[in-house]
Amino acid sequence: QVQLMESGGGLVQPGGSLRLSCVASGSIGSTNNWAWFRQAPGKQREWVASITSYGSTIYEDSVKGRFTISRDTVKNTVYLQMNSLKPEDTAVYYCRWISGTRMYWGQGTQVTVST
Repeated sequence: QVQLMESGGGLVQPGGSLRLSCVASGSIGSTNNWAWFRQAPGKQREWVASITSYGSTIYEDSVKGRFTISRDTVKNTVYLQMNSLKPEDTAVYYCRWISGTRMYWGQGTQVTVST
């Protein structure tokens, strides 16, 4: 079993920054992939960014150049640094952890970009 706990969400003005964190605990292992997803009100959950156990990253087009996903393998933590935030980035952000056939989701953290 793996437990994921996100933090770092909040209210920020357009153009501002936030850093989300997701800490994993339990049977982590060494080979795993992380991803961030988000779900805006009335919309389906969408993928935002991923990072592999080797550190390779990939981003959804609308966040390229603004968001950065990173990981700390010692702390079993993945981060999402979000810069130049826009109102359309408003959503609940979820982290996802995968290793082989095992997949777990965090509970989500709210990000609101508004004046």
